[in-house]
Amino acid sequence: MNFLIENKWAILVGLEVLAWSSTFLLLYARYGLKSNFWFKVATVLFALTGVIPQVLMGIINFISTKKVDLFTLIIVLLIIYGFTLGKKQVKKLDTWAQAKFSKEENHRA
Repeated sequence: MNFLIENKWAILVGLEVLAWSSTFLLLYARYGLKSNFWFKVATVLFALTGVIPQVLMGIINFISTKKVDLFTLIIVLLIIYGFTLGKKQVKKLDTWAQAKFSKEENHRA
């Protein structure tokens, strides 16, 4: 548990990078590869790197510090963002990816 608390910022940044990477993989698998298998893999990766571990990190931090500090506040803000503006941005990314990969298919044909 000490390792998590001592490295919480690096872990949080790493989780965010992995979550966004898995989002792009999810879109690429869906529209570029048209692969149900890789889409499912990316979905699982997203679940394992997205909200769930961030919430757990926030809980562990709160239990350890016994207060709402900057780290806990950032976790709460990331979760609020994910359920509000983040949804809209992911929908825009989805629309963009769909258009991008359909254009590439038309150019190949």
